[in-house]
Amino acid sequence: MKVLDKGYVNILDILGSDLTVVNSARVSFDKSVTSLSDSDESLIDYLIRNKHFSVLRHCAISFEIYAPLFVARQWWKHHVAATAVDEQNGWNESSRRYVTEEPEFYIPGSWRAAAENKKQGSSGEMDPHISAKYNSLLQYFAETGIYAYDAAMKDGVAVEQARMFLPAYAMYIRWRWTASLNALLNFLDLRQDDHAQWEIQQYAQVIGAEVERLFPITYKAWMRNGT
Repeated sequence: MKVLDKGYVNILDILGSDLTVVNSARVSFDKSVTSLSDSDESLIDYLIRNKHFSVLRHCAISFEIYAPLFVARQWWKHHVAATAVDEQNGWNESSRRYVTEEPEFYIPGSWRAAAENKKQGSSGEMDPHISAKYNSLLQYFAETGIYAYDAAMKDGVAVEQARMFLPAYAMYIRWRWTASLNALLNFLDLRQDDHAQWEIQQYAQVIGAEVERLFPITYKAWMRNGT
């Protein structure tokens, strides 16, 4: 699923369904069902309304994500939140110590003005002429870094040092992220919100659509209860 100018979200694996959520709750009474009924939908709503979130942790999705570095570093906070035990590491990122794939950089369609409070966020698109100016400057900056990176490697410099020439924040990186349904819904609460940075909102919207498709009853219950 394409995101931004060059990014994507790819689902690699899925664990569980709405039925898993129901049976994770019903095991308390040594019961299980093979299909969902209206009462099961009511049960999911009850569980989420009363914050019985452990049943959501029996479901998970594994993703491969390609996004600018600054998006990945915001996302990393949710990896920490998704880790239940020290041994559970659901984040693996490609490393330019080992790979020399062609660098790609995020070039925004438009640039945004600084927020009035100057602390974080933005306050709308800037004049198209200013956006064009800084797109050109960012493209030049990226191309200069790529030139120096390639030159260093041609001269035999170690990849782990040559990569320092690549402008970091706009550069696309690739990683795999596995998160429970509970962690995913928390991610969507924060990153689909209008206060989140626009770029990560675009990824959250794609992931939100997939979570809704795969876990429709749980997703609707979560959104309905304003968790």
